[in-house]
Amino acid sequence: MNTTLEKSMADDNKLVIFDTTLRDGEQSPGASMTKAEKLRIAKSLEKMKVDVIEAGFAIASPGDFEAVKGIADTIMDSRICSLARALDKDIDRAAEALAGANASRIHTFIATSPIHMKYKLQMEADAVIEQAVRAVKRARSHTEDVEFSCEDAGRSEIDFLCRIIEAAINAGASTINIPDTVGYAIPEQFGQTIKTLIERIPNSDKAIFSVHCHNDLGLAVANSLSAVSHGARQVECTINGLGERAGNASLEEVVMAVRTRSDLFKVSTGIDTSQIVPASKLVSTITGFPVQPNKAIVGANAFAHESGIHQDGVLKHRETYEIMKAEDVGWHANSLVLGKHSGRNAFRTRIEELGISLESETELNRAFAAFKDLADKKHEIFDEDLHALLSNTRNVEADEIYKLVCLSVCSETGVTPLARVTLLVNGEELSAESEGGGPVDATYRAIEKLAGSGVNLQLYSVNAITSGTDSQGEVTVRLEKGGRIVNGLGADTDIVIASAKAYLDALNLMGLNDKKAHPQGDV
Repeated sequence: MNTTLEKSMADDNKLVIFDTTLRDGEQSPGASMTKAEKLRIAKSLEKMKVDVIEAGFAIASPGDFEAVKGIADTIMDSRICSLARALDKDIDRAAEALAGANASRIHTFIATSPIHMKYKLQMEADAVIEQAVRAVKRARSHTEDVEFSCEDAGRSEIDFLCRIIEAAINAGASTINIPDTVGYAIPEQFGQTIKTLIERIPNSDKAIFSVHCHNDLGLAVANSLSAVSHGARQVECTINGLGERAGNASLEEVVMAVRTRSDLFKVSTGIDTSQIVPASKLVSTITGFPVQPNKAIVGANAFAHESGIHQDGVLKHRETYEIMKAEDVGWHANSLVLGKHSGRNAFRTRIEELGISLESETELNRAFAAFKDLADKKHEIFDEDLHALLSNTRNVEADEIYKLVCLSVCSETGVTPLARVTLLVNGEELSAESEGGGPVDATYRAIEKLAGSGVNLQLYSVNAITSGTDSQGEVTVRLEKGGRIVNGLGADTDIVIASAKAYLDALNLMGLNDKKAHPQGDV
């Protein structure tokens, strides 16, 4: 067991940071990640000194199980957690995935609001308590660290919450999570709920109270901080606020609020805040969800000043308009790392420093070849470029149904753009051409002549990975078919080629057809 972590969690002035980017964050439409990508993020979170990493929902799919297992077998300094419904099969599968962890946690839950119990569970209150107790005891038979969540606690009756939480603690739960599952709570009301539960439940001192807030009303961070003020000592959050619907409480905002306003929050996190921006950029690159420029802490404009009055004030004394130092959260930390003359060993060393593991020489050769191609186009190569490059070589060739061979586009003023595309389709070289409203539209129409996929394009987004006119453009494409949504990523110094790569990446992911269960599915 990780005794250092256990001691810190027992400290009433310690705020436990529970990151669920790899579980709840991945439930954002199209934000699915490969096992290798999840491991890269987990290593980044470990480097940040996150206390608990919720690595996934082990029973959701074979891929989820392998990702949880891989993270549990690799990460040493953070506690690794798997979500499980209050079902024996879920709990046993989570325990199996976590078997190799240095420190593990099983996080089991059941719905507690009247609307969920009546319409989703179709269970009476006493039966819900009975099932919760059984689940906690079964989880406790696998690990000493069990977390119990009351799903939709924000709309649950306080008397029932007191009953079920007392029973869960008696059964062996050491962390009690109060989720605002649908983002319904208001800060003062939510904080009072936490205070009331801690005061009314006889054995509340035997557990850490946690919160998991969604951002449907834009109040996830505010609700989380109100809960901390009223006795919560764990916050469940995600990098960049990633998550279902409007997302979750943002890790970077919670951590920096507690640190910056230590006069009000008498707790500390132990987070290495200098790793916040690198983690943010990594998650953004892997998921294809760009960070808005005015996003707190990690947005490109978070420490920028245009107003002359502000600029003058900052130059005279930084604290006139800045309450945090940019370098404290990791801005300006990245520098040029490689160029066109860098060798294979330098390339391998740098990507290992970034937490990227290549499992075979074949994979290294493919990545190094892609790096050399990029170095011929782009003189300065930054860490962000390497993350994008590795994300765009994520699918092994065996998984590729479609592969870009050649693309040519004719686009000029007053002339309808024309694209000609050559693809390898299941190993066979095929070509097609099409006109379109623009070069990207023409390219996608030509690809569809060959693929005939019948997908719906839901999102097309372009983001510059670094600064400069030779920056790689990173394109995110979201495709939907039959209710299934996938995100495809593509990066290149030519934005039309990046667009084609992203579309083909999404088509290849759609072809894998690895559907998985949803954690809020019926118990």
